[in-house]
Amino acid sequence: MALTNVAISNAKPGKSVVRLKDERGLYLEISPRGGKWWRLRYWIGGKENRISLGVYPDVSLKDARGRRDEARKLIANGIDPSQARKEEKAEIASDAVTFEKVAREWFAKFKENWTPGHAARTMRRFEMDVFPWIGARPIRDILAPELLTTIRRIESR
Repeated sequence: MALTNVAISNAKPGKSVVRLKDERGLYLEISPRGGKWWRLRYWIGGKENRISLGVYPDVSLKDARGRRDEARKLIANGIDPSQARKEEKAEIASDAVTFEKVAREWFAKFKENWTPGHAARTMRRFEMDVFPWIGARPIRDILAPELLTTIRRIESR
């Protein structure tokens, strides 16, 4: 039996996780604290997997079913929707502003005021001491402790 909007809005949390099944692997998971998540249960290569399709009420029953259908199309083509989502996020992150990109822009802006020797040494230090560890990371993801670890690595030499 398929879920209805009335059944979803009337659903109450229990002492443990409650699962309200819809159809074709879609279900609504209700935590004991009252959170409601849409999930899809699927199998790839004989292994059971689950993927989150959003949070209710932000994602309606109709939208959840649409997302389920999109994921099932991927599954039918032998593509793991969870893995496809991770690859999509990785592509977005690779297009993001990385530490190396920002450092090179900073270098280009200020190198005109430096002697050629100082400019060469500065960039070489970035390339040898910083870029290998945090250069490819999005600038927004780098935390102060990571930067401190990189600086301490240089300091210990």
